[in-house]
Amino acid sequence: MGAPIGVRYVDVTKTYQQGGQDISVLRGVSFDVAPGEFIALMGPSGSGKSSLLNLTGGLDKPTSGRVYVGSEEPAMMSENQLCDWRLRNIGFVFQRYHLLNVLSAAENVEVPLLLTKLPASERKRRVQTALELVELSSRANSFPKMLSGGEEQRVAIARTIVNDPAVILADEPTGDLDTRSAQSILGLLTLLNQQLGKTIIMVTHDRGAAQYAHRTLHLQKGMFSETPPPEHAHAHP
Repeated sequence: MGAPIGVRYVDVTKTYQQGGQDISVLRGVSFDVAPGEFIALMGPSGSGKSSLLNLTGGLDKPTSGRVYVGSEEPAMMSENQLCDWRLRNIGFVFQRYHLLNVLSAAENVEVPLLLTKLPASERKRRVQTALELVELSSRANSFPKMLSGGEEQRVAIARTIVNDPAVILADEPTGDLDTRSAQSILGLLTLLNQQLGKTIIMVTHDRGAAQYAHRTLHLQKGMFSETPPPEHAHAHP
């Protein structure tokens, strides 16, 4: 496991073309995420939260400004460099699980490792470790259709962490789950953050989910404001 790494956003803007018009979703966003920090991003739909995650993971490039993940700048990388960098550093967790129905839980978790040069024995060991971490070892041979929504998301998280990424980007990870399953997934993200030192940036609409983070940033009209989590807010009336 590598050392935790932070993320820095410096005057980041993102503008999209829509129907011949420029739509600005990010307007000069600047903030730092400390190595090993867990932050929540909140704000109305279309406010640029997911765009920010995409810029962080190198899926998109800022219109202006800079995004640094550790000492590296994904926007400056070639497509091949980006693929390799993402594989080593970034884990994505989405609202939809994106599991392959024809593969077992263990085979789904192994998919990212097939892009590496690891021998089969090491791939198997890593898959086993990831499934143990999400408490699904007993379902290794189960197919997605045999799993509950919460279990599917746990498999998706195991697949995310099997490469031991330093940064986890979670986009509405509990959006499709019932309350109990959602709490279980948030507890798992907390464990990854506290025990394994993962830096986590989570987009959520759920104030309850945001309470699991160290701090919450609100995005409004392409700009961020920071508010402390409710437990801290109550401590400082």
